Parts: sequence; structure tokens; C-alpha cells
Amino acid sequence: MKILFTGGGTGGHIFPIIAVIRELRKAKVDLFYIGPKDEISQTFLSKEGVKIKTISAGKLRRYFDLRAFFQNIIDVFKFPIGFLQAFFQIFFLKPDLIFSKGGYGSLAPSLAGFLLKKPIFLHESDVISGRANRLVAKFSLKIFVSFPETEGLPADKIIPAGNPIRRELLAGSKERAKEIFNLTREKPIILIFGGSQGAQRINNLIFQILPEILMEFELIHQLGTQNFKKFKNSAELKLSNFPKLKKYYHPFPFLDEEELRAAYCVCDLILSRAGSGSIFEISAMGKPSILIPLPESAQNHQLKNAITYAKNGACLVLPEKDLTPLILLEKLKKLMAQPQELRKMEKSAKEFARPEAGKLIAQSILKELKMC
Repeated sequence: MKILFTGGGTGGHIFPIIAVIRELRKAKVDLFYIGPKDEISQTFLSKEGVKIKTISAGKLRRYFDLRAFFQNIIDVFKFPIGFLQAFFQIFFLKPDLIFSKGGYGSLAPSLAGFLLKKPIFLHESDVISGRANRLVAKFSLKIFVSFPETEGLPADKIIPAGNPIRRELLAGSKERAKEIFNLTREKPIILIFGGSQGAQRINNLIFQILPEILMEFELIHQLGTQNFKKFKNSAELKLSNFPKLKKYYHPFPFLDEEELRAAYCVCDLILSRAGSGSIFEISAMGKPSILIPLPESAQNHQLKNAITYAKNGACLVLPEKDLTPLILLEKLKKLMAQPQELRKMEKSAKEFARPEAGKLIAQSILKELKMC
């Protein structure tokens, strides 16, 4: 039996796919992936033994400037090329089922699979479904959703599942975290990250008040690979007049799986963007969090994700437009000074969690394959 995965190519698409793949390992299935060529899918899926095939794919940029305008024109022509590539790859591969995680890179393989009469399972991460997923939903057999309140999809196909997380992330050790990050454990520990690519504006906020934060807290900070050197140098310059505080700051370009599970385990609070993957990992860990939604996210879905997650008190949502470095600092200090509130957030986060999402989806895939 052959299962073909497809997705947009960011960590938010690839890591949930990996969670499902790991649940499928016990079954005798061959696993393939078709999507745009990018470092995340190439690096992480190849480690899972997945055979990767790449296609041309264009991404619609929703912000408006001259460069984006011309890039959108170029990317319009990438889609038919990617569709033909996907069609012939699927034709010769002959998968028994296609699992689409959504995103711009999944549209061409999903359409090609539909024309070749392949059953398609779709997963929507966010409260507001993306444009590609709304189209693919029309010919999908089943649609798994992360949030019960998901908008824009046919209700008769929806299966509430949660966002698949790598269950290995739940097995962190505080002692191992102390070794990995060289932690002092003298102060409360805050984990800061903006998803797989970092968050430049969150980084800028933190750097403006870095000495002040480090007087109160110890930080594990995922800066993002693209601008790591620049931000690390900025942090070192900022702390040059505060040598005693340097031991409380632990910057990383990217947290691999071992580092991430250690950071999740040891931290007392998480400061993050509001992608679905981050929310469901944070909730599975039962950690209190402050979420700063990305304003440019498609249809402002990160804000919707965060508001939905915050309904039962699992997190604090801070819109970026209302945020200044001093406001952020005061929010951190105020929240960390309320242990009772932190315990409530932990409880609410665990109640929201769906750590079995990957297993549920894998079981549904295998059940469908047995019926074919």
C-alpha cells in the first residue's frame, strides 16, 4: 500500500505530517511526499524514510508592493507546471490514498489526485480554512480539523481531530534540558519562539528590553536560522554592559526535536506566535503561554486561533499592534507573579490538548485502505 502526503512546505505543514507518519510505521505501507522544494521538508521527511518528490509551486503574496506584484505574476505560471509534474508523478506512483496538509504546495497534487480518482484526506490546521483547503475540501473524502469551530468547510465531511503533534515531544527531561541549554535554574524560565522560522518582530521587542527581562527571568530563545547571526550579535552588544546577565540568555537558531522537547519540559512560560502547530504542542505540554498572533497571517487566522484557544483561559493573547517592549515586560512580570493564575492556565491547556490526533488520523487512513 502506498500513501502520498502533500503540504505547503513550512514547519506548520511538515511536522504534523511527521506525527501521522510515525503512527503509520507499524503498518506495511510505503510513504511518499510531493511538494515544493524546501529545506524543512527535505531535511525532516528524509529522516523519516519518506521518498520525496518535488514540484514547482507558486505562493500568493497577500501584501502589496511592487516586488510582490511581479513575484505573484511569475508564480501564476508556476502552478500549471507544478500541476503537470504532480499529475505524471501520481500517475506513475499510483498511491492508494493522498493525505493533504494544505498550503500552496498541496493544491496541484490534490487536484491531480482528484482527476486520477485517488481518495483524498484533508487536514485543516486553523480556525479559518485556507483558500487551497476550501477548494480541495470539495472533492476530499474526509476533512480532519484542529479546531471544532473551523470555518468554511463542508460540515458533513468534518472530523474533529486536533493538530497532530510528535508525541516524542512529551518525553522531555529537566535534567537533560539543563545540560543542553546550560541553564542556571536560578530564575523562572521563559521559552520564546515564533514557529520554525523564528519571528523577527518578536525578537526586536525582546532585544529592546533584554537586560530588564534577564534581571527577572532566564530565556531560551529560538531566533530563526535566517537572521540568527544578526540577532545574536545584537543581543551580545546589548548585554556587553551587563556581563552577569549573559548566563541567563540562551539563543538558538532552531530547536531540533530533542532540544524542543527539553525546552518544553523545563520552561515555566512560553511566548509564541499563534500557529496551530505551536498551540497544540503548547497545550499538550500543559504550559501557560502568551500568544502574539502574526498580523499578516492569511485571513488573520492566527488571531482567530489564539482567541479560540484563550476562551477557556489557557493563554493570554497580545495583539502585536498594541504591544510595546515595556507593555510586554510588564505583562510577563505580572503573569509570572501570579502562580495561581499560571496553574489555571496549565489546567486549561491540558483540557484543550489533543495528543492523540496523529494516531486518530493514521487509524482512519488505514481503515480506508482496508476498504479499498
